[in-house]
Amino acid sequence: NFLLVWLDANFDESDSDFKNSLQNLRKIVASITIFKDAQQCVSFLSEIKKEKVFMMVSGALGQQVAPELQVMPQLEVIYVFCIKKSYHEEWAKTIPKVKGVFTDIKPICQELEIDRQRCDQTMISVSFNGLDPLFMYTQLLKEALLDIEDDDEKSINDLADYCREQDDIPEDQIKQVELEYRKHTPIWWYTAETFMYPILNRGLRQMDVDIILKMGFFIRHLHNHK
Repeated sequence: NFLLVWLDANFDESDSDFKNSLQNLRKIVASITIFKDAQQCVSFLSEIKKEKVFMMVSGALGQQVAPELQVMPQLEVIYVFCIKKSYHEEWAKTIPKVKGVFTDIKPICQELEIDRQRCDQTMISVSFNGLDPLFMYTQLLKEALLDIEDDDEKSINDLADYCREQDDIPEDQIKQVELEYRKHTPIWWYTAETFMYPILNRGLRQMDVDIILKMGFFIRHLHNHK
């Protein structure tokens, strides 16, 4: 499971550039947490144990917190998002986890997509390497899921209710699944820029039975799709 943390003391949530940036980022990472206060952000990151974190930070706050944050194993990479690129590139060179200094959101999104896919492959590999202790349990759960026959409409509504409780999934994506699920194939939903792929991946990686059961109908449809 991946999380994007964005730290900037000068956020303006009414600003159209901010809204567009957030929308583009959510196409890549469903879960985004925003901070204006550096210390609150550091405290939040120190509590994360299971998730992998990507971080966007302003130049000024990045210079302040990056040396402390780079030693955290849960932090994968830092993207510095600023106006004065040449100035902030100087200190950024000394922080190994800084991927780059950017003045535009588009190259950040491109790098984030590459890094997320890289982490995806690594985590899947780790999951397979550690599969033996969970193999029997996983097989039983899989067989049970594929044998269940339930009401797809109710299952979709249950999934939508669950997603709304998470607070980090865009409402427009939830509505899209509620209204349009039957209009597309399971493969289309799996590859579309919605929460379906990230949530399913999170459930399977963490063996979160609650998520797996909520998405049981989708798993069956993927399995049976021809």
